Amino acid sequence: MSNDPSPPERDTEETDRMDGMDEPNGINETDEKTESSAHGAESGSDSAPELPPDVQKYARFKKMDGAEYDRVNEFLRDRTYITAREWAIARLCADFRTETGVEMTKIGNNLPYLIPFMTDTYTPQAVNQARSAFEDKVRKAGATFLYGAMSGFFTAEELDDVMYEVTEVAKFLLEVEGVDLSVDDELAAEDRISDVMREVRESSEQLRHDEMECPHCGHEIGENE
Repeated sequence: MSNDPSPPERDTEETDRMDGMDEPNGINETDEKTESSAHGAESGSDSAPELPPDVQKYARFKKMDGAEYDRVNEFLRDRTYITAREWAIARLCADFRTETGVEMTKIGNNLPYLIPFMTDTYTPQAVNQARSAFEDKVRKAGATFLYGAMSGFFTAEELDDVMYEVTEVAKFLLEVEGVDLSVDDELAAEDRISDVMREVRESSEQLRHDEMECPHCGHEIGENE
């Protein structure tokens, strides 16, 4: 897969790549800085453990059965700031949240049975670390994107192109997780995002040119407008 596919071809190419991850013994998780401290007990027991009912029923990521960790990681790093480890654990923390908190021990102990491309158990501390790393990266990526959108560096058309590209990647990841997105839902979501970004552009332009002349029409923009 090209690292920079054109938007119309992305869905087919990315699905083909994910479907082609069929070498389960080729896992390589050593690129994570915290990987050496993340592992708990080895998962190579002679007899399969008795899994909790909710772990047995967990059906996300089934489209990635047989996937290699390093292939998933490469795909994400080409398009996002997050790693495969952070993506998987963040999703598990959201799905295994109870009224009293996240079941990190259950997630860590059953990680190889929950996520096809994870091959070992994790300590609760490692689960929490991965979740925190995911949240930090989302905040930083959000600040970077919003600044770019508000700064005037992009025209409205260019920002629309950026929004289309990132939306396609986000939708693909949701579909891999097992979310069934209908065409109507996709179109409605894209319309809402476009409306929000239009408001962001208009508000940021007024903020940047407060008490100045509008660069487009020469009209004076004041505090009360």
